[in-house]
Amino acid sequence: MTYTVDGPWWVRLPAYRVSQLAGADPQLVDLALDPLPPDAPAVVRFTPVSGVSAAAQVATLLDAADRAAVALFPRWLPGADRVDGSGVLGTAAVRALAAGVAARSPGFGPFLADLAERAVGGGTTDRRSAAGTRFPAEVRAAGLVRVLADAYHRRSVVLLVRLPDGLTPADERALTAAAEWFVQQGRCTVWLAGAELRTVDRVRTVRITLPGALTRLAAGPTDPPPDPTGGYPPVGSAPADADPPSAPTLRVPPMSGLPRADSVAEQALERALARHRWAYGRWWNHTLTWHTLARPYRLDLFWPVEGLVVEVDGPEHRERLRYADDRHRDAQLQLLGYDVLRFTNDQVLSDVDAVVGTIRDLLAGRRPATVRDEETRHHADR
Repeated sequence: MTYTVDGPWWVRLPAYRVSQLAGADPQLVDLALDPLPPDAPAVVRFTPVSGVSAAAQVATLLDAADRAAVALFPRWLPGADRVDGSGVLGTAAVRALAAGVAARSPGFGPFLADLAERAVGGGTTDRRSAAGTRFPAEVRAAGLVRVLADAYHRRSVVLLVRLPDGLTPADERALTAAAEWFVQQGRCTVWLAGAELRTVDRVRTVRITLPGALTRLAAGPTDPPPDPTGGYPPVGSAPADADPPSAPTLRVPPMSGLPRADSVAEQALERALARHRWAYGRWWNHTLTWHTLARPYRLDLFWPVEGLVVEVDGPEHRERLRYADDRHRDAQLQLLGYDVLRFTNDQVLSDVDAVVGTIRDLLAGRRPATVRDEETRHHADR
């Protein structure tokens, strides 16, 4: 049976159960949740692989969520940002902070203290890589869901599972069982998007209505095939959808003011920029509300004074609808007077100095001559 909901769909969907989203391409669901609406739960995206058991899906998801929680530290532990160092004193300090939080969370203390210790760097490398497996899976699920909710200051967590095409009946049963286990043990909500379940009939299907701008995007004309030479295709064409992942992936929402916790490329670019005085004034993952009635844009990297937007594109930006949305965004940002630079993850990771140099040159061209002269003198004095 299909149920129709009105209003903001992320508010009206059934909580603490597994639902299948109907009426929207999973690419559009991703776009509708980026940036994350203020009244939405923390939506964590998981792309599984087929051909594994429910137990294997659960174990993979728990390990990925553990890594995400460690990467998001100290946002989920109040006061931990003031802890200096990862030695004995630092470890003792975060364990004490975790104990304070645990006092308000029955049954959560030992796991939270262990996670905080691993996040701050305490213990051996082997122990940090163990991903908290000394705790039962049920304890890990409940603890990790609560940590993710606290990191984003949200009341709840939704696991958005993107079902790949070509699922076998065994795959459907395994994925559904894993989702139901996570709902029960983690006290979270699971949304299934993508391929329709054909064998499992106990999952409620909920039809959602996405913003008109996104549905029009999906109804647009078919684009020409991609440039076979590789790299970015010419303007006006769209790449074929990104290849399905060969390993399961988990992505957490970006946090305003910080590079993505799950983006190696954004982290590398920030480290490279932090070495340069001229890179001041940058904002990571800023939400730009350019019109009260328009869809807001999340900008990967933004210099508001100079009007420069830098986007760091992972493989998901090769998907047809994401690519089309990027072109619409770029055109609108340019109409608003911003320059837009796009780099792939591979470009950043293979030659970050070249990327930094391009950003520097464009910033210099948008800054007053007096500022450029001062920065030149400072560079010469070093």
